[in-house]
Amino acid sequence: MIQPIRKPFFDDPMFPLSLTYKDRKLPQNELPEHLHDRYELVYVHGGKGMFFINQTFYTMEAGDLFVIPGNTVHRAQPDEDEPVTSTALFFSPFLIPPSPHGDEHSGQRLFEEARRNGRYKHPLPENLQACLEEELSGMEAEFTGQKAGYRQAASLILQTLFLQLSRHLAAAASERNAGILVGPPWMRDTLSYLDGHYEDPGISLSLLAGRVPVSAAHFSRVFKQLTGLTVTDYVHAKRIALAKDLLLTTDASVDRIAETCGFASLPHFHRLFRSLVKETPGAYRRNHLPK
Repeated sequence: MIQPIRKPFFDDPMFPLSLTYKDRKLPQNELPEHLHDRYELVYVHGGKGMFFINQTFYTMEAGDLFVIPGNTVHRAQPDEDEPVTSTALFFSPFLIPPSPHGDEHSGQRLFEEARRNGRYKHPLPENLQACLEEELSGMEAEFTGQKAGYRQAASLILQTLFLQLSRHLAAAASERNAGILVGPPWMRDTLSYLDGHYEDPGISLSLLAGRVPVSAAHFSRVFKQLTGLTVTDYVHAKRIALAKDLLLTTDASVDRIAETCGFASLPHFHRLFRSLVKETPGAYRRNHLPK
């Protein structure tokens, strides 16, 4: 059995890059949801499972790479009989600034296109799998040994990964998204509907269940089973992700942002934001705006 080598998130505040190398994921250990600022790359070494990202379900198999921008709702569901073994890279976006040369193969563009196109999964050819696994092994060795210059070495490996992946994905840009059809059609329709209406103040379980030919109880049970979230938690996660983006990309007031994101009560928005983000909206804006 491969024993995972775990790294704490950003234990070095001056170098916000962490690696969880060859982690064997078990269903009982997976969190019901993820929503964080970190950018994430997940490479699957072996095993099987499902990955729910934004509004799409994906299979997880050996050789798959997942590109996940920050503040994207996602959840892994490892197979009980053949759990996934994967390596995950977590890092702050400032480690991948836009190329000063306008190079289309920058790491920043890799994540921007994933968010814009909703294309998060990329099955890699065998030659690229071998290269990626070698680079990840090299990065793990740098973190473990911590020789002089290991941060610079890890950064260079990260940039090399971005270049290799960007070249491959540019060549495969015409391929369709690798999402698969999971669950009943009404569930896929609901997720698509929610993606365009989660900020509507009137969105609710009863409204969503009323759009489909099943009872509210069955709707709620299937939604939680497939996404790992209740409808309320899913909507809240999407709204808070939007609020975080608006806080950093606009000068709108906090109460205006709360209203835009579908919150009828400003105190409720503050309580929920602080619960999920561990900061108030005002503190998040002050602490995360580019200096």
